[in-house]
Amino acid sequence: MNKVRASAAEAVADIPDGASLAVGGFGLSGVPEILVRALHEQGAGGLRVVSNNCGVDGRGLGVLLEAGRIARVTGSYVGENKEFARQYLSGELEVELVPQGTLAERLRAGGAGIPAFYTPAGVGTQVANGALPWRYAPGGTSRPKAGGGSVAVASPPKEIRDFAGRPHVLEHGITTDFALVRAWKGDRHGNLVFRKAAANFNPLAAMAGRISVAEVEELAEPGELSPDEIHLPGVFVQRVVELTSAQATEKEIEHLVISASSTRGTVRS
Repeated sequence: MNKVRASAAEAVADIPDGASLAVGGFGLSGVPEILVRALHEQGAGGLRVVSNNCGVDGRGLGVLLEAGRIARVTGSYVGENKEFARQYLSGELEVELVPQGTLAERLRAGGAGIPAFYTPAGVGTQVANGALPWRYAPGGTSRPKAGGGSVAVASPPKEIRDFAGRPHVLEHGITTDFALVRAWKGDRHGNLVFRKAAANFNPLAAMAGRISVAEVEELAEPGELSPDEIHLPGVFVQRVVELTSAQATEKEIEHLVISASSTRGTVRS
């Protein structure tokens, strides 16, 4: 029952080339930075990642992306990562863009053993009808023109079914070989507690992984966490890594804005 590993390196040592990974985090909130860095040092490549976004340049999954270790991303937001956009548009990276709520439910469904479900999200768009560019032909340096014939791999059309007179698209649950997540607290049995915004995709990613690895800022002994405060039961977690105090407090701010309306200045992230 003791799922604690001595180090992040030990916890990710058996992740092979080509493995699929569900990774928690939203922007830079709740990102399993230490596990991602350990995986970067471990050297696995050709990874197929499922995550809301792919970090930012030089942080989070952006570290693996810049090293050319990621082959495919299933996510909902490209956003702040210029290297992500460059690799996608140049044909180096395959990307399946998914509506954010659908992505969350696909992870939850996979973890709950639900193979597929119907949702109205995406009906009438390329998400349902197909032809969404997954991979562009290599060699492009800028955004390909619509209809330019530069799409190498496109999404297939999905099944549509009416419920109460409203069309719904069939979406498949997601399961992955491994999951990397970050929690505020965790015990040796793998029970996890997430704090505030870090509860984003972390519980869902952990549910979807066949082998889920959690880095925790505080390690508790069995019985110290009240059942009422546990957000994710240990049945979904196979490995736990305790962070050092320095690792636990190292948290980047994605955007630092100083408000001009205040004489003191207001910092928000």
